[in-house]
Amino acid sequence: MPQYPAPSQRIPTGIWVLGFVSLLMDVSSEMIHSLLPLFMVTTLGASALMVGMIEGLAEATALIVKVFSGVLSDYLGRRKGLALFGYALGALSKPLFALAPTLGVVLGARLLDRVGKGIRGAPRDALVADIAPPHLRGAAFGLRQALDTVGAFLGPLLAVALMFWWANDFRAVFWVALIPGLLAVALLLFGIREPAGHRDVRRHNPIRRENLRRLDGNYWSVVAIGALFTLARFSEAFLVLRAEQSGMALALVPLVMVAMNLIYAATAYPFGKLSDVMSHRRLLVYGLLVLVAADLVLAASAHWAVLLLGVALWGIHMGMTQGLLATMVADTAPADLRGTAFGFFNLLSGIALLLASATAGLVWDRYGAAWTFYGGAAFCGLALLGLFWRSRQRAAVNR
Repeated sequence: MPQYPAPSQRIPTGIWVLGFVSLLMDVSSEMIHSLLPLFMVTTLGASALMVGMIEGLAEATALIVKVFSGVLSDYLGRRKGLALFGYALGALSKPLFALAPTLGVVLGARLLDRVGKGIRGAPRDALVADIAPPHLRGAAFGLRQALDTVGAFLGPLLAVALMFWWANDFRAVFWVALIPGLLAVALLLFGIREPAGHRDVRRHNPIRRENLRRLDGNYWSVVAIGALFTLARFSEAFLVLRAEQSGMALALVPLVMVAMNLIYAATAYPFGKLSDVMSHRRLLVYGLLVLVAADLVLAASAHWAVLLLGVALWGIHMGMTQGLLATMVADTAPADLRGTAFGFFNLLSGIALLLASATAGLVWDRYGAAWTFYGGAAFCGLALLGLFWRSRQRAAVNR
Protein backbone atom coordinates (compact mmCIF):
# COMPACT_ATOMS: atom_id res chain seq x y z
CA MET A 1 0.00 0.00 0.00
CA PRO A 2 1.35 3.49 -0.79
CA GLN A 3 2.34 5.59 2.24
CA TYR A 4 1.02 9.13 2.52
CA PRO A 5 2.46 11.74 4.90
CA ALA A 6 0.30 12.54 7.88
CA PRO A 7 -1.29 16.00 7.85
CA SER A 8 0.97 18.59 9.47
CA GLN A 9 0.01 19.58 13.00
CA ARG A 10 1.94 22.85 12.73
CA ILE A 11 -0.14 26.02 12.69
CA PRO A 12 0.97 28.22 9.74
CA THR A 13 3.12 31.27 10.44
CA GLY A 14 0.46 33.58 8.96
CA ILE A 15 -1.95 32.64 11.75
CA TRP A 16 0.64 33.65 14.35
CA VAL A 17 1.20 36.98 12.58
CA LEU A 18 -2.54 37.69 12.45
CA GLY A 19 -2.73 36.77 16.13
CA PHE A 20 -0.01 39.27 17.08
CA VAL A 21 -1.66 41.96 14.92
CA SER A 22 -4.86 41.35 16.91
CA LEU A 23 -2.87 41.41 20.17
CA LEU A 24 -1.37 44.83 19.47
CA MET A 25 -4.66 46.35 18.34
CA ASP A 26 -6.44 44.95 21.38
CA VAL A 27 -3.81 46.47 23.68
CA SER A 28 -4.59 49.80 22.00
CA SER A 29 -8.37 49.39 22.10
CA GLU A 30 -8.65 47.97 25.62
CA MET A 31 -6.49 50.70 27.12
CA ILE A 32 -9.37 52.96 26.13
CA HIS A 33 -12.39 50.66 26.46
CA SER A 34 -11.53 49.51 29.99
CA LEU A 35 -11.62 53.15 31.12
CA LEU A 36 -14.29 54.53 28.79
CA PRO A 37 -17.40 53.64 30.87
CA LEU A 38 -15.79 55.31 33.91
CA PHE A 39 -14.71 58.30 31.80
CA MET A 40 -18.24 58.73 30.47
CA VAL A 41 -19.87 58.40 33.91
CA THR A 42 -17.40 60.30 36.12
CA THR A 43 -16.04 62.93 33.71
CA LEU A 44 -18.83 63.47 31.18
CA GLY A 45 -21.84 62.66 33.43
CA ALA A 46 -23.36 59.81 31.42
CA SER A 47 -26.10 57.49 32.78
CA ALA A 48 -25.93 53.70 32.59
CA LEU A 49 -28.54 53.83 29.80
CA MET A 50 -26.30 56.18 27.79
CA VAL A 51 -23.31 53.91 28.36
CA GLY A 52 -25.37 50.93 27.18
CA MET A 53 -26.64 52.79 24.12
CA ILE A 54 -23.17 54.02 23.11
CA GLU A 55 -21.58 50.63 23.65
CA GLY A 56 -24.42 48.83 21.89
CA LEU A 57 -24.40 51.19 18.90
CA ALA A 58 -20.62 50.96 18.62
CA GLU A 59 -20.38 47.18 18.77
CA ALA A 60 -23.43 46.73 16.54
CA THR A 61 -21.87 49.08 13.98
CA ALA A 62 -18.72 46.95 13.91
CA LEU A 63 -20.68 43.77 13.35
CA ILE A 64 -22.97 45.26 10.70
CA VAL A 65 -20.10 46.77 8.70
CA LYS A 66 -18.57 43.29 8.50
CA VAL A 67 -21.32 42.34 6.03
CA PHE A 68 -20.06 44.82 3.46
CA SER A 69 -16.35 44.18 4.00
CA GLY A 70 -16.93 40.42 3.87
CA VAL A 71 -18.89 40.62 0.62
CA LEU A 72 -16.29 42.95 -0.90
CA SER A 73 -13.41 40.66 0.08
CA ASP A 74 -15.16 37.75 -1.67
CA TYR A 75 -15.90 39.85 -4.77
CA LEU A 76 -12.30 41.03 -5.10
CA GLY A 77 -10.78 37.74 -4.01
CA ARG A 78 -8.56 39.75 -1.67
CA ARG A 79 -8.58 39.97 2.12
CA LYS A 80 -5.41 41.76 3.27
CA GLY A 81 -6.07 45.21 1.81
CA LEU A 82 -9.46 45.55 3.50
CA ALA A 83 -8.10 44.21 6.78
CA LEU A 84 -5.22 46.71 6.61
CA PHE A 85 -7.58 49.64 5.98
CA GLY A 86 -9.75 48.57 8.93
CA TYR A 87 -6.81 48.35 11.32
CA ALA A 88 -5.51 51.73 10.15
CA LEU A 89 -8.91 53.34 10.72
CA GLY A 90 -9.06 51.87 14.23
CA ALA A 91 -5.60 53.19 15.08
CA LEU A 92 -6.32 56.68 13.80
CA SER A 93 -9.54 56.96 15.84
CA LYS A 94 -7.65 56.80 19.16
CA PRO A 95 -6.69 60.50 19.45
CA LEU A 96 -10.38 61.48 19.25
CA PHE A 97 -11.02 59.85 22.65
CA ALA A 98 -8.27 61.93 24.22
CA LEU A 99 -9.69 65.13 22.74
CA ALA A 100 -13.41 64.42 23.39
CA PRO A 101 -15.16 67.21 25.37
CA THR A 102 -18.69 65.70 25.17
CA LEU A 103 -20.52 62.39 24.88
CA GLY A 104 -21.29 63.18 21.24
CA VAL A 105 -17.58 63.21 20.36
CA VAL A 106 -17.04 59.99 22.34
CA LEU A 107 -19.86 58.38 20.37
CA GLY A 108 -18.34 59.57 17.08
CA ALA A 109 -14.89 58.25 18.05
CA ARG A 110 -16.37 54.96 19.23
CA LEU A 111 -18.32 54.53 15.98
CA LEU A 112 -15.24 55.33 13.87
CA ASP A 113 -13.18 52.85 15.86
CA ARG A 114 -15.83 50.16 15.45
CA VAL A 115 -16.25 50.87 11.72
CA GLY A 116 -12.55 50.06 11.47
CA LYS A 117 -13.13 46.86 13.41
CA GLY A 118 -16.05 45.99 11.15
CA ILE A 119 -14.04 46.55 7.98
CA ARG A 120 -11.19 44.31 9.13
CA GLY A 121 -13.18 41.62 10.95
CA ALA A 122 -14.74 39.47 8.22
CA PRO A 123 -11.74 39.64 5.81
CA ARG A 124 -9.38 38.75 8.68
CA ASP A 125 -11.53 35.80 9.78
CA ALA A 126 -11.82 34.63 6.17
CA LEU A 127 -8.04 35.00 5.85
CA VAL A 128 -7.56 32.75 8.89
CA ALA A 129 -9.84 30.15 7.27
CA ASP A 130 -7.94 30.48 3.97
CA ILE A 131 -4.52 30.02 5.57
CA ALA A 132 -5.36 27.27 8.08
CA PRO A 133 -5.70 23.63 6.88
CA PRO A 134 -9.19 22.23 7.60
CA HIS A 135 -8.00 19.77 10.26
CA LEU A 136 -6.44 22.65 12.26
CA ARG A 137 -9.15 25.25 11.71
CA GLY A 138 -10.52 25.16 15.27
CA ALA A 139 -7.01 25.39 16.71
CA ALA A 140 -6.14 28.27 14.35
CA PHE A 141 -9.20 30.31 15.31
CA GLY A 142 -8.54 29.48 18.96
CA LEU A 143 -4.91 30.61 18.72
CA ARG A 144 -5.79 33.90 17.01
CA GLN A 145 -8.50 34.51 19.60
CA ALA A 146 -6.10 33.63 22.44
CA LEU A 147 -3.47 36.12 21.22
CA ASP A 148 -6.18 38.72 20.64
CA THR A 149 -7.28 38.22 24.23
CA VAL A 150 -3.74 38.48 25.60
CA GLY A 151 -3.85 42.01 24.21
CA ALA A 152 -7.26 42.48 25.81
CA PHE A 153 -5.83 41.93 29.29
CA LEU A 154 -2.46 43.66 28.70
CA GLY A 155 -4.33 46.81 27.61
CA PRO A 156 -6.30 47.28 30.86
CA LEU A 157 -3.20 46.33 32.88
CA LEU A 158 -1.21 49.06 31.17
CA ALA A 159 -4.14 51.45 31.67
CA VAL A 160 -4.14 50.74 35.42
CA ALA A 161 -0.39 51.41 35.68
CA LEU A 162 -0.67 54.67 33.76
CA MET A 163 -3.72 55.80 35.77
CA PHE A 164 -1.66 55.42 38.95
CA TRP A 165 1.36 57.07 37.35
CA TRP A 166 -0.60 60.05 36.02
CA ALA A 167 -3.11 60.41 38.91
CA ASN A 168 -6.27 59.28 37.06
CA ASP A 169 -5.58 61.30 33.91
CA PHE A 170 -7.87 59.51 31.45
CA ARG A 171 -6.87 61.61 28.46
CA ALA A 172 -3.12 60.97 28.82
CA VAL A 173 -3.76 57.20 28.83
CA PHE A 174 -5.89 57.55 25.70
CA TRP A 175 -2.98 59.24 23.87
CA VAL A 176 -0.61 56.39 24.69
CA ALA A 177 -3.12 53.90 23.20
CA LEU A 178 -2.25 55.21 19.72
CA ILE A 179 1.22 53.59 19.78
CA PRO A 180 0.31 49.85 19.78
CA GLY A 181 -2.42 50.57 17.22
CA LEU A 182 0.14 51.92 14.76
CA LEU A 183 2.45 48.95 15.45
CA ALA A 184 -0.42 46.56 14.57
CA VAL A 185 -0.89 48.27 11.20
CA ALA A 186 2.85 48.03 10.43
CA LEU A 187 2.99 44.32 11.35
CA LEU A 188 0.05 43.46 9.09
CA LEU A 189 1.48 45.52 6.23
CA PHE A 190 4.88 43.83 6.27
CA GLY A 191 4.18 40.46 7.91
CA ILE A 192 1.33 38.91 5.86
CA ARG A 193 1.17 37.85 2.22
CA GLU A 194 -2.16 37.15 0.55
CA PRO A 195 -2.58 33.35 -0.03
CA ALA A 196 -1.73 32.40 -3.61
CA GLY A 197 -5.27 31.22 -4.33
CA HIS A 198 -6.64 34.69 -3.63
CA ARG A 199 -4.20 37.00 -5.37
CA ASP A 200 -5.24 38.47 -8.69
CA VAL A 201 -8.53 36.56 -8.75
CA ARG A 202 -11.74 38.38 -9.57
CA ARG A 203 -14.92 36.75 -8.25
CA HIS A 204 -18.54 36.88 -9.27
CA ASN A 205 -20.88 39.01 -7.21
CA PRO A 206 -21.22 36.98 -3.96
CA ILE A 207 -24.66 38.40 -3.09
CA ARG A 208 -26.35 37.32 -6.32
CA ARG A 209 -29.28 35.00 -5.65
CA GLU A 210 -27.58 31.89 -7.02
CA ASN A 211 -24.56 32.49 -4.78
CA LEU A 212 -26.57 33.19 -1.63
CA ARG A 213 -28.45 29.93 -2.19
CA ARG A 214 -25.15 28.15 -1.58
CA LEU A 215 -25.34 29.30 2.04
CA ASP A 216 -27.56 26.45 3.18
CA GLY A 217 -29.64 25.67 6.26
CA ASN A 218 -26.64 24.50 8.26
CA TYR A 219 -25.02 27.92 7.85
CA TRP A 220 -28.18 29.88 8.71
CA SER A 221 -28.63 27.68 11.78
CA VAL A 222 -25.19 28.84 12.98
CA VAL A 223 -26.21 32.47 12.29
CA ALA A 224 -29.36 32.06 14.42
CA ILE A 225 -27.38 30.45 17.24
CA GLY A 226 -24.83 33.29 17.16
CA ALA A 227 -27.60 35.91 17.44
CA LEU A 228 -29.13 34.09 20.42
CA PHE A 229 -25.73 33.97 22.13
CA THR A 230 -25.27 37.71 21.60
CA LEU A 231 -28.69 38.49 23.08
CA ALA A 232 -27.65 36.53 26.17
CA ARG A 233 -24.32 38.38 26.54
CA PHE A 234 -24.53 42.19 26.63
CA SER A 235 -21.59 44.62 26.55
CA GLU A 236 -18.71 44.02 28.94
CA ALA A 237 -18.95 47.69 29.91
CA PHE A 238 -21.46 46.51 32.52
CA LEU A 239 -18.76 44.40 34.16
CA VAL A 240 -16.75 47.59 34.61
CA LEU A 241 -19.75 49.43 36.10
CA ARG A 242 -20.40 46.50 38.46
CA ALA A 243 -16.76 46.68 39.58
CA GLU A 244 -17.20 50.37 40.43
CA GLN A 245 -20.02 49.38 42.81
CA SER A 246 -17.65 47.08 44.71
CA GLY A 247 -15.83 50.07 46.18
CA MET A 248 -12.57 49.54 44.25
CA ALA A 249 -10.29 52.51 43.73
CA LEU A 250 -11.05 54.09 40.37
CA ALA A 251 -7.61 53.27 38.97
CA LEU A 252 -8.05 49.58 39.87
CA VAL A 253 -11.41 49.03 38.16
CA PRO A 254 -9.85 48.05 34.77
CA LEU A 255 -8.30 45.05 36.56
CA VAL A 256 -11.72 43.43 36.17
CA MET A 257 -11.18 43.36 32.42
CA VAL A 258 -7.63 42.11 32.98
CA ALA A 259 -8.99 39.16 34.97
CA MET A 260 -11.73 38.38 32.45
CA ASN A 261 -9.42 38.52 29.46
CA LEU A 262 -6.67 36.56 31.21
CA ILE A 263 -9.13 33.67 31.69
CA TYR A 264 -10.41 34.14 28.14
CA ALA A 265 -6.89 34.02 26.70
CA ALA A 266 -5.96 30.95 28.74
CA THR A 267 -9.04 28.99 27.62
CA ALA A 268 -9.56 30.07 23.97
CA TYR A 269 -6.85 27.85 22.42
CA PRO A 270 -7.57 24.68 24.47
CA PHE A 271 -11.28 24.94 23.75
CA GLY A 272 -10.48 25.70 20.09
CA LYS A 273 -8.52 22.45 19.86
CA LEU A 274 -11.31 20.64 21.69
CA SER A 275 -13.81 21.86 19.10
CA ASP A 276 -11.86 19.98 16.40
CA VAL A 277 -12.75 16.65 18.05
CA MET A 278 -15.93 17.35 20.07
CA SER A 279 -19.57 17.98 19.14
CA HIS A 280 -19.94 21.71 18.51
CA ARG A 281 -23.48 21.86 19.85
CA ARG A 282 -22.54 20.14 23.09
CA LEU A 283 -19.70 22.60 23.65
CA LEU A 284 -22.09 25.51 22.95
CA VAL A 285 -24.51 24.19 25.57
CA TYR A 286 -21.72 23.95 28.14
CA GLY A 287 -20.68 27.50 27.27
CA LEU A 288 -24.19 28.82 27.84
CA LEU A 289 -24.44 27.05 31.19
CA VAL A 290 -21.20 28.73 32.27
CA LEU A 291 -22.64 32.13 31.24
CA VAL A 292 -25.79 31.44 33.31
CA ALA A 293 -23.54 30.77 36.31
CA ALA A 294 -21.59 33.99 35.65
CA ASP A 295 -24.78 36.09 35.47
CA LEU A 296 -26.18 34.62 38.69
CA VAL A 297 -22.93 35.17 40.57
CA LEU A 298 -22.64 38.78 39.36
CA ALA A 299 -26.26 39.42 40.32
CA ALA A 300 -25.76 38.01 43.82
CA SER A 301 -23.29 40.58 45.17
CA ALA A 302 -20.94 43.43 44.26
CA HIS A 303 -18.32 42.23 46.79
CA TRP A 304 -14.94 42.07 45.06
CA ALA A 305 -14.44 38.32 45.67
CA VAL A 306 -17.87 37.45 44.25
CA LEU A 307 -17.27 39.89 41.39
CA LEU A 308 -14.00 38.20 40.42
CA LEU A 309 -15.65 34.76 40.42
CA GLY A 310 -18.40 36.01 38.10
CA VAL A 311 -15.86 37.71 35.83
CA ALA A 312 -13.76 34.51 35.68
CA LEU A 313 -16.82 32.48 34.66
CA TRP A 314 -17.61 35.10 32.01
CA GLY A 315 -14.08 34.69 30.61
CA ILE A 316 -14.40 30.88 30.51
CA HIS A 317 -17.66 31.24 28.59
CA MET A 318 -15.95 33.50 26.04
CA GLY A 319 -13.09 31.05 25.62
CA MET A 320 -15.52 28.18 25.07
CA THR A 321 -17.74 29.86 22.50
CA GLN A 322 -16.17 32.68 20.46
CA GLY A 323 -13.61 30.72 18.45
CA LEU A 324 -16.10 27.84 18.20
CA LEU A 325 -18.75 30.00 16.52
CA ALA A 326 -16.17 31.30 14.03
CA THR A 327 -15.13 27.73 13.26
CA MET A 328 -18.77 26.73 12.71
CA VAL A 329 -19.23 29.58 10.22
CA ALA A 330 -16.07 28.59 8.33
CA ASP A 331 -17.09 24.92 8.26
CA THR A 332 -20.59 25.58 6.88
CA ALA A 333 -19.73 28.20 4.21
CA PRO A 334 -18.20 27.65 0.73
CA ALA A 335 -14.55 28.80 0.58
CA ASP A 336 -15.28 31.57 -1.95
CA LEU A 337 -18.15 32.94 0.17
CA ARG A 338 -16.46 32.92 3.58
CA GLY A 339 -16.16 36.70 3.79
CA THR A 340 -19.87 37.08 2.96
CA ALA A 341 -20.75 34.31 5.43
CA PHE A 342 -18.86 35.99 8.28
CA GLY A 343 -20.46 39.28 7.29
CA PHE A 344 -24.06 38.04 7.54
CA PHE A 345 -23.25 36.18 10.74
CA ASN A 346 -22.00 39.42 12.28
CA LEU A 347 -24.92 41.47 10.93
CA LEU A 348 -27.43 39.44 12.94
CA SER A 349 -25.11 39.37 15.95
CA GLY A 350 -24.70 43.16 15.71
CA ILE A 351 -28.45 43.79 15.80
CA ALA A 352 -28.74 41.42 18.77
CA LEU A 353 -25.89 43.17 20.60
CA LEU A 354 -27.50 46.58 20.18
CA LEU A 355 -30.79 45.28 21.61
CA ALA A 356 -29.05 43.44 24.45
CA SER A 357 -26.87 46.38 25.55
CA ALA A 358 -29.66 48.97 25.33
CA THR A 359 -31.97 46.69 27.32
CA ALA A 360 -29.26 46.05 29.91
CA GLY A 361 -28.69 49.79 30.38
CA LEU A 362 -32.42 50.47 30.74
CA VAL A 363 -32.84 47.69 33.32
CA TRP A 364 -29.75 48.90 35.21
CA ASP A 365 -31.12 52.46 35.50
CA ARG A 366 -34.67 51.41 36.49
CA TYR A 367 -34.21 48.27 38.57
CA GLY A 368 -30.52 48.07 39.49
CA ALA A 369 -27.47 46.06 38.56
CA ALA A 370 -28.67 42.71 39.93
CA TRP A 371 -31.71 42.58 37.63
CA THR A 372 -29.50 43.34 34.62
CA PHE A 373 -27.58 40.12 35.24
CA TYR A 374 -30.73 38.15 36.10
CA GLY A 375 -32.07 39.25 32.71
CA GLY A 376 -28.89 37.98 31.04
CA ALA A 377 -29.42 34.58 32.69
CA ALA A 378 -33.00 34.52 31.40
CA PHE A 379 -31.83 35.15 27.82
CA CYS A 380 -29.32 32.30 28.26
CA GLY A 381 -32.26 30.06 29.08
CA LEU A 382 -33.97 31.11 25.83
CA ALA A 383 -30.78 30.39 23.88
CA LEU A 384 -30.58 26.92 25.46
CA LEU A 385 -34.18 26.23 24.45
CA GLY A 386 -33.33 27.33 20.91
CA LEU A 387 -30.38 24.93 20.76
CA PHE A 388 -32.46 22.01 22.05
CA TRP A 389 -35.29 22.80 19.63
CA ARG A 390 -32.87 22.89 16.69
CA SER A 391 -31.33 19.59 17.80
CA ARG A 392 -34.75 17.93 17.92
CA GLN A 393 -35.58 19.28 14.47
CA ARG A 394 -32.38 17.83 13.03
CA ALA A 395 -33.02 14.50 14.73
CA ALA A 396 -36.57 14.38 13.27
CA VAL A 397 -35.27 15.10 9.75
CA ASN A 398 -32.61 12.37 10.06
CA ARG A 399 -35.10 9.68 11.21
